[in-house]
Amino acid sequence: MSEEDKKYKSIGDVAKMLNLINKNTGKLSTHTIRFWEKEFKQIKPHIFSGKRRYFDDNSIKILKKIKYLLKDRGMTIKGVKKQLKLNNSKLDDSNNKSINSEIIKTKLNKISNLLKVIKKNG
Repeated sequence: MSEEDKKYKSIGDVAKMLNLINKNTGKLSTHTIRFWEKEFKQIKPHIFSGKRRYFDDNSIKILKKIKYLLKDRGMTIKGVKKQLKLNNSKLDDSNNKSINSEIIKTKLNKISNLLKVIKKNG
């Protein structure tokens, strides 16, 4: 690979970065990345010789957000697609663990309403 190509990561490298490992076999779950690639148009791997996928920093950043939203936040694919369509993803990119206060307010309101219904119905 040329110096220019070194900025790209292989699908295996990206799977390691995202800690996508099959717990039963201990093997990398690169199929998950290929599935997300089909589901999310924002992921655009570069195909070099040998038909191998290579991901740039922007695609890796998007994959990290997708994994965070799906696996850590428990969102659906449809929900993640909506989230990614927003220009400001409302995620704190520095650590992907904090979310915008508006999302927190919305979730707290939902919880509060659910508690009211539970109290009302006994």
